[in-house]
Amino acid sequence: MDFHTPTLADKDWVEEAFLKGQTDCCEYCFGNIYMWSDIYDNKIFNDNGIFVSADFTDKPIFCYPIGDGDRKATIEKLIEYTKQNNIELEFFGMTEKDKDELNSLFPNQFNIEETRDFFDYIYKSEDLANLQGRKYHSKKNHASYFEKNFDWKYEPINKDNIEQCLLLNSHWEGLNLQKNPEEITDESLAIQKALKNYFDLGFEGGVLTIQGEIVAFTFGERLNSNTFCTHVEKAYGNVRGAYQMINREFARQLKDRYEFINREEDTGSEGLRQAKLSYHPHKLVIKYSATFKG
Repeated sequence: MDFHTPTLADKDWVEEAFLKGQTDCCEYCFGNIYMWSDIYDNKIFNDNGIFVSADFTDKPIFCYPIGDGDRKATIEKLIEYTKQNNIELEFFGMTEKDKDELNSLFPNQFNIEETRDFFDYIYKSEDLANLQGRKYHSKKNHASYFEKNFDWKYEPINKDNIEQCLLLNSHWEGLNLQKNPEEITDESLAIQKALKNYFDLGFEGGVLTIQGEIVAFTFGERLNSNTFCTHVEKAYGNVRGAYQMINREFARQLKDRYEFINREEDTGSEGLRQAKLSYHPHKLVIKYSATFKG
């Protein structure tokens, strides 16, 4: 299995495999894989139309194969590959459907566990765009404060403002680095790579400005036919309402084309979990990991 680091030349075949797979999981976005590939040493492989990827940072951990083809044959290849390389075969990013398929194809051969820290949060675009009802009262108050107190503007990310997004990313890193140096540095590098290849990757995003200066930006990409996946949302924490406004305005940009917005997982961070729950997700995508018993 000839794994290689993803390049922009891989985009078309990878997205074709994802389109045929029709998943709700954020792991299956080419731009997401590409922007983090240097941090997590992501490598990919095309097995006759089946997409295979692995995080090679420490020991290889494999994303569950996806695409239009013989998934059983691909998994058998992975079993052989890991045996030959003395590696434990472990899958991540598996949905309920994937779990059932794996149990059917390889009964009693995998230990499967639910992975709560990696559940994806799926929201209705209309809910994020309108913030209607008592449950969004606090979010609406922050957004209203921003609207009333600042000379603001929202616009899509374009060639005229993307350099300012890079500057905000760098400045935000400096302001927050002490909280978690390694994690924040890694994220900053991934965002920098994404922004520098933004248009080639087909990303879509928006910026929020006060008197012409960007105070927040966000971007992501199409996940499937009715769901957009937001990868990044950055705002200055000392600007009240900036996070709520960039979230709302971007949802308004998307709502006529996508019924749902996937805002990814919380990775076990209690603060991030509460923040994501406070927006009242439509559903959580339950995900699993599986380890070959060998």
